Amino acid sequence: MTEFNTNMLNQTDKGAEILCIGTELLLGNILNGNAKWLAEELAFFGIPHYRQVVVGDNKKRLIEAFLEASNRSRFLITTGGLGPTQDDITVESLAEAFESELTEDETSWELIKAKLDSKNLSSPTIERKQALVPAGAEVIHNKSGTAPGIIWTPQSNFTIITLPGVPSEMRDMWKDSAAKLLYSNIQKKEVISSKILRFSGISESTIAKKVSDLIQLDNPTVAPYASLGDVKLRITARSSSKEDSHQLIDPIIEEIESRIGSFCYGKDEDSLASVTLALLNKRSETIAVAESCTGGQLSSALTSIPGASKTFIGGSIVYANEAKETLLGVPKKLIEEFGAVSKEVVIAMAKGIKKNLQSDWAIAISGVAGPDGGTDKKPVGSVYLGIIGPQDCEAILEDFGKYRSRQAIQTLSVISSLDRLRILLLSRS
Repeated sequence: MTEFNTNMLNQTDKGAEILCIGTELLLGNILNGNAKWLAEELAFFGIPHYRQVVVGDNKKRLIEAFLEASNRSRFLITTGGLGPTQDDITVESLAEAFESELTEDETSWELIKAKLDSKNLSSPTIERKQALVPAGAEVIHNKSGTAPGIIWTPQSNFTIITLPGVPSEMRDMWKDSAAKLLYSNIQKKEVISSKILRFSGISESTIAKKVSDLIQLDNPTVAPYASLGDVKLRITARSSSKEDSHQLIDPIIEEIESRIGSFCYGKDEDSLASVTLALLNKRSETIAVAESCTGGQLSSALTSIPGASKTFIGGSIVYANEAKETLLGVPKKLIEEFGAVSKEVVIAMAKGIKKNLQSDWAIAISGVAGPDGGTDKKPVGSVYLGIIGPQDCEAILEDFGKYRSRQAIQTLSVISSLDRLRILLLSRS
């Protein structure tokens, strides 16, 4: 549950704008996750957010972007361009745009020197530029990196918040300083609470149809979001207290769960891996995995969960047929007769890893992830999932061919295998 004590901006306010700076963003070298994260933060605050802009490391275009934003927004939040190198020109471009002098912030420079000294690095002159700020700007100190940010109001009713492009630094500085600024600039005190429901094995459009009437609500609001193999519903309520907002959210959650049932696998920060491990742990049962086309991604998903060692014993990556035979005891004749991507082989893989590691459950994955290797009978995207438990033994054929991406097929194979095991565990509880 995410909660903010906040004052809602007046509906007539010009709202906030996000400006992400960096040529690497324009070239597609880096995914713009900062804009997504900041947009969600603004939504949590209930702050109007009408525009996102990406500009390369070009002073003229940056100045134009700053001045344009000053005419249409109350807040401008920037990320990127705050480092020591020549292409880090955010602050100097701001100063030039609003005809301000740059002054050195002594505290920032002392902090920068201390961080450089702690890493046995010299303090070259180029690092010093990071301590320069427009006159009158408030500095946001960077606990992790060297580049500070600023909060600056260069003209009436327009405030700029600059943050680094490094996601972890940006998020910490936002929470430490920028959020407090927003709190002090709003009018009507409220509490905003939000809860997320997570779904697998069902499309966003199907969910939207099942809860279409709830999506029309004003308070709480229900909003769907989708990513590869995962659909989310965010339920957000505004009220005068945390308790009251919960009372608005909880009945909506119960109604959604009653309509959509076991497709809902978790809430908030849950993942299929964490939920599945929790179900196994509740039963005091263990799991092992055997992976071919996913190359260890299922093991990685499981071991990313704290405490996984209580339940997850281990696994084998058996990409080549010889590895399937040698490490898991899959009969060579079985592979020759049915092929490595087959029900028979994936069950043999699951049986082999279950026997080797003496686990209660086993998952095996074998498929054609592409882009090559497909046939008419087994096209790219054909994936067999084998699951064996104390009383269960099944193989499932999934067709992920429409995604055409090796990475997507691998990711969906992991998601589908965990979701199928989750459903089996729920049916046996």
